[in-house]
Amino acid sequence: MSVVSRVKMQHSVNQRYAIKFCIKLEKSATETLAMIKKAYGKHALSKAQVFRWHKALSEGREDVKDEQRIGRPSTSHTLDKVAKVKAVLDSDRCLNVRLIADQVRLPKSIVHEIVMTELQMRKVCAKLVPKVLTDEQKENPVSISRELLDRVRGNPDFLEQVITGDETWVF
Repeated sequence: MSVVSRVKMQHSVNQRYAIKFCIKLEKSATETLAMIKKAYGKHALSKAQVFRWHKALSEGREDVKDEQRIGRPSTSHTLDKVAKVKAVLDSDRCLNVRLIADQVRLPKSIVHEIVMTELQMRKVCAKLVPKVLTDEQKENPVSISRELLDRVRGNPDFLEQVITGDETWVF
């Protein structure tokens, strides 16, 4: 199970506890829905889910966790598969999802989901990059700006010597 799925599931379980609490306060399903939406905002359970859980808990259900499901558990996001995709991406960030899928012998949909959710990467200018910058990457522009500020303080005419331009290649 992906990290994102686990967080969503935990939000859902927390809201079910809140529904159970509202039932103890003798709140109606509509009042409970309003309170859930106010407390959880865009992460709130849907109206149907709130009403379903309100009914089940009102009728005596005690456990707010999901019941065991029949069938084989999902195995699309094993650590081994995530590691394979990450290794391919580390070797060449310019590969697209189809090429990565061919190399690791997985369906494109699984590779796409691993790249987007597990590795938290997105496509930027034909290159896959992390969605979240590291602390070092965040600090680099700050240190460059401080260095330029120190130069300007030391030599007020420093900016007169700076040449700027666009991204045009000059031959």
